[in-house]
Amino acid sequence: MLLERMRGIETTLLHGGIDGDSRTGAVNVPIYQTSTYKQIRLGEHTGYEYSRTGNPTREALEKLIAELERGTRGFAFASGMAATTAVLTLFKTGDKVLISNNVYGGTFRVLDKIFSNFGLEYEFVDTTNPLIENKLASPVKALLIESPANPLMTVTDIAAVAGMAKRRGILTIVDNTFMSPYLQRPIELGADIVLHSATKYLGGHSDLIAGLAVVADEILGEKLHFIQNATGGILQPFDSFLLIRGIKTLAVRLDRHQENARYVADWLQKHPGVARVYYPGLPDDPGYEIQKRQADGPGGMLSFELNDGWDHEAFINGLSLVTLAESLGGVESLICQPSTMTHASIPEDIREKIHITEKLIRLSVGIENKHDIAADLQQALEGARRAS
Repeated sequence: MLLERMRGIETTLLHGGIDGDSRTGAVNVPIYQTSTYKQIRLGEHTGYEYSRTGNPTREALEKLIAELERGTRGFAFASGMAATTAVLTLFKTGDKVLISNNVYGGTFRVLDKIFSNFGLEYEFVDTTNPLIENKLASPVKALLIESPANPLMTVTDIAAVAGMAKRRGILTIVDNTFMSPYLQRPIELGADIVLHSATKYLGGHSDLIAGLAVVADEILGEKLHFIQNATGGILQPFDSFLLIRGIKTLAVRLDRHQENARYVADWLQKHPGVARVYYPGLPDDPGYEIQKRQADGPGGMLSFELNDGWDHEAFINGLSLVTLAESLGGVESLICQPSTMTHASIPEDIREKIHITEKLIRLSVGIENKHDIAADLQQALEGARRAS
């Protein structure tokens, strides 16, 4: 038997967690499409009572993501926001959560419009600034980081920030959606909780909605399992099966996503219509060195701004291969304008302050032929150039 310590992550993606079905020899975990389970006798059961509490297909997924993220327990939810909501439910009235100052709009919305009603406070902070340490004092109970952050690809030194937080008894929560455990494992860097919108790279085919959370220790695991069971926002068996299937091909997909993203980022940097490219795989990117140190690649996400001589609306509407849509991480290339789409829930004055303007365009680079992606961008840019 291959020793676990010898396994590469590519192997764990395929064989981690619960590998196949020991009863029948099926190479895939079955879909246990059941709501309840026959009990042996009063007070004794097989380990399963009710599928909100535990389901074998979901359990296989939860064990897989825990193993991939090097955590103790994993939890599967009906969406990324359901996972985020469950984690935020760990805190109480009067507590405060610091969040990366360019963070997914849905994370801001649930804090600003839902949790604020129950007295949970939040504050935007620049997690790339070492002076963040001055913010880590009561009533702060958690630091929620995205790295690279959505949509400006800002890179935070996770190990440094997690170290600061740990010295003060503050939890570090890292949204690892953009990287996935194939490229970055925040728990190894000192994080306490890892979040995923598994809809994105982990699923990888734009055909399911799912969220995952992984905890570093058993105490947090017990607390989060109680919340998951009590509130019930679980992932269903069929979607759990689909997500396991998607994870099996994560390595080969992300290798291609990155190859294409590097090519497209370089191509965009050289185009006269592009003012700036945000991508941690570019040597002149401010987060390049930290990204190299803490991750195994820059990922497949980038953002860019057009020069004043090019109309961003005409550019987006002129694309034919690249699809205008919410979401990211699917096999197809997707583009969006964060200020009116993914981050529209953030007030305009805050968006302007953190440079999420109408000029900013976010691109999830797919696995199509990279030259075809560039050709589509080229023809759209040609159509978007304003007459002088």
